[in-house]
Amino acid sequence: MKQLGNLAVICAQRPELLMQLRSGLVLVQAKNRAAMEAAWNDDTRIEKMIYELNFGAFSKERLV
Repeated sequence: MKQLGNLAVICAQRPELLMQLRSGLVLVQAKNRAAMEAAWNDDTRIEKMIYELNFGAFSKERLV
């Protein structure tokens, strides 16, 4: 649950991303419709999502 706030900050800085919380899940979706999801309290999975947003397939450079 600690990482959920960090994920929200990253998504707030990137208007091309949509972050949703619903039914116990957090979903991050890009304009190209690619999406990642995790349980809202799964810090390990959310850390992986944060990594993808910063350096991986969902990074600013790759979503352009």
